[in-house]
Amino acid sequence: MSTTAEITTDIPARIDRLPWSNFHLLVVVALGVTWILDGLEVTIVGSIGPILKDHRTLGLTDQEIGDIAASYVGGAVAGALLFGWLTDRFGRRLIFNITLGIYMLGVLLTAFAWNFWSFAGFNIITGLGIGGEYAAINSAIDELIPARLRGRIDLIVNGSYWAGAAIGAGASLLLLSGRYVGIDIGWRLGFGIGAVLSGAILFLRRYVPESPRWQITHGREQEAEQTTDDIEHKVNKPLPPPKNTLKIHPRKVFGFGLILGAMLGKNRGRSFLALTLMVAQAFLFNAVFFTYGLVLTKFYHIQEARAGVYILPLAAGNFLGPLLLGHFFDTIGRKKMIAGTYGLSGLLLIAVAVLFGMDVLTAWTQTFCWMAIFFVASAAASSAYLTASEIFPLETRAMAIALFYALGTLIGGVSAPFLFGHLIGSGSQWAVAAGYAGAAALMIAAAACEITFGIEAAGKSLEDVAQPLSGSA
Repeated sequence: MSTTAEITTDIPARIDRLPWSNFHLLVVVALGVTWILDGLEVTIVGSIGPILKDHRTLGLTDQEIGDIAASYVGGAVAGALLFGWLTDRFGRRLIFNITLGIYMLGVLLTAFAWNFWSFAGFNIITGLGIGGEYAAINSAIDELIPARLRGRIDLIVNGSYWAGAAIGAGASLLLLSGRYVGIDIGWRLGFGIGAVLSGAILFLRRYVPESPRWQITHGREQEAEQTTDDIEHKVNKPLPPPKNTLKIHPRKVFGFGLILGAMLGKNRGRSFLALTLMVAQAFLFNAVFFTYGLVLTKFYHIQEARAGVYILPLAAGNFLGPLLLGHFFDTIGRKKMIAGTYGLSGLLLIAVAVLFGMDVLTAWTQTFCWMAIFFVASAAASSAYLTASEIFPLETRAMAIALFYALGTLIGGVSAPFLFGHLIGSGSQWAVAAGYAGAAALMIAAAACEITFGIEAAGKSLEDVAQPLSGSA
């Protein structure tokens, strides 16, 4: 499609000059809840895995539990690809409301599952919503948050996954103990938490605007100016003049070929980097958290209903990593922090794999080891999404997030639950330890890739990190 006449805009500079305000807090809460919902879903599935094997519930096998985990991840991959493309085509705001509604429907239906196939099918719907959310909300957050704060805010938002995990773990302790409700009712109520949360956030999102950056590049100059004026009015603080302007040739539609060409042509080194970071973190996190309940019951003989006791402190430690380390991704810089967190995570994981194989750990010492590893690894994983969302042109941002999330998850996220389901089923601790060592190798390889191909984006405008396709027309 032909471009319109060239225009000069200062909208990106106007957004980047804004001080932190209640408006930005609204954006973070209303959009960042996606990660909390995902953490809630994953942790509930991990915690109820042993419960679902009980004949009083669904009577599933170990392999079926692994398949259910994979069905959720598979749905998320499909949702990311579909809604990532739609997000770049039709805007951030429309899609992040649709995807949250799909998630709410899926998690509500899951609460009424009656066998393996219904559970897996409803889990796919839930995954579709979450996968679509990733592309839409990460694009919107990056484009609405000032450049000097983007790194730490992205890490805290992405790290809020673990707040959801903590909620899920705490809920599992109450709902799966059998003291308050029967176990077949308790696990169903667990999924109801997600439906209630998503309904409340869907209402809150009414107050989050469309991205002015998306509007200006898609030929909606007047709307972009009005949206930016409204944001500045809500901030309601004295503002310095914008530092620079940007010349662009807006298009209403950016073809799929143009988007893929940008990622696989000029930006192929960045594409390889984003894929490597995504694969490594997806394999590690899905390997551990979809199967930790099985590890606790299989090797440490922990009662099924008590699995949440061990996941709760682990989740809390994971949230503290991005919260406390996020600041340094804006001050020390992206390359040093991303390479450092990935590399250190891999080295720590090798040590824990050996200790696990030697059978010298207890359920609690294993949990404390995971807390140490994931304090660092959670910041690394969050930085993978930060990288994918800021190193590609604006017009391809949502699709880039979706594509690399999808590929990383398909390679690392889907394979990990299948692999570890078989490794745990073998009953050999050294077999599981070998799986952990493989995850460590991936993390160390990702660190090396960051050193080689990493882009220093700290404090820079998104348009300086990656020139818009409309700006190079």
